[in-house]
Amino acid sequence: MKKFTTNRRKLLAGAAGASVLATLPARAKAAAIKVGYVSPETGPLAPFGAADAFVISALSDKLAAKGITLELRDSQSDPNRAATVAQDLINDGVSLMLVSSTPETTNPVSDQCELAGVPCVSTVAPWQAWFFNRGGNPATGFSYTYHFFWGLEDVIAAYTGMWNQLSTDKTVGGLFPNDGDGNAWSDPVHGFPPVLAAQKFSLIDPGKFQDGSSDFSAQISAFKSGNAEIITGVVIPPDWGTFWTQAKQQGFSPKIATVGKALLFPETLDSLGTLGNNLSTEVWWTPSHPFSSSLTGQSAKALADAYTAKTGKQWTQPIGFAHALFEIAVDVLGRASDPTDRDKVLAALVATNINTVVGPISWSKGPVKNVAKTPLVGGQWRLTTSGPYKYDLIITENATAPQIPATGKMAYIS
Repeated sequence: MKKFTTNRRKLLAGAAGASVLATLPARAKAAAIKVGYVSPETGPLAPFGAADAFVISALSDKLAAKGITLELRDSQSDPNRAATVAQDLINDGVSLMLVSSTPETTNPVSDQCELAGVPCVSTVAPWQAWFFNRGGNPATGFSYTYHFFWGLEDVIAAYTGMWNQLSTDKTVGGLFPNDGDGNAWSDPVHGFPPVLAAQKFSLIDPGKFQDGSSDFSAQISAFKSGNAEIITGVVIPPDWGTFWTQAKQQGFSPKIATVGKALLFPETLDSLGTLGNNLSTEVWWTPSHPFSSSLTGQSAKALADAYTAKTGKQWTQPIGFAHALFEIAVDVLGRASDPTDRDKVLAALVATNINTVVGPISWSKGPVKNVAKTPLVGGQWRLTTSGPYKYDLIITENATAPQIPATGKMAYIS
């Protein structure tokens, strides 16, 4: 496998110093600490990895000063590929593994690390999809793999909080693919069904579909027949574009559509033209989050502004969590008595207690061993009449995280 200085198709082209490894002082090179990072840079999950190049470039000097050599791998949005490149990194001697973005990436990488005894930090997957889908037992947890993100209890609270702001018949159509997220969100014990039933919502679930589906006529027919006024689910960006376009073509117009994964990214909304107005989703990180980086001191807003200044693009939610992964890595390796010894790195990882740009991270608080939760709110995309971007993301529900300010109220899809 090629290393950071040459792989990933000029990941940091144009960045000062060209690469982390190139900027290491001579004595640091001899004692470099290897850190692996796996994320989806290509394929249908690529929007999750879109901020990686910016974050790594911005932190390259910080990492170099700590003697950290970064080994980056693209999962290509494929779980099998994620497992393979993780094994390659393990064999290459990484002291710590980082992994991000959906269970299709986090779970196979975490599993490889757990088997090999390599400390691993993962993020950007609901904790239940990461923990229970891997066979996690709340009584014992895992030995080497740790995770920070929100849970299904948080996303359900955000979604129902948004829905309850508007008048509907409380009939919900569910779009749940046959993948890690879809199986977790539709789980009859830990997922949406029992909570929706307790809140008197009626769920129409027409069954699992495969990622990359080209025809959603069966789902649309079921939702129309059941008079679903709310649509929810967790789908990859291309699938939402297909579903929403076909729904409009087939005369299906729900009052609310609140969808995870696909509707996180401004690029998805831009691709829908005017059809994206008032679509809603969960919001994990924004420039309004009241947290700052432990590495740079930047506020969430300063970090988002730096991303826009560097890339010319609208801020995107994964910026904060990619940055926080490296905050944790530097903190853990800095506290480890020997950052090249995996067991000593693990001891430092377990003792983590750090304030990051996505909030405080400590594994000591649960909800289960190996998991630290971050705050979650709900938001709605609005077409703009002025400004540089087509859509703005408005925070419309913050009951479970009032420290993140709401900036508007829910509106029906127009």
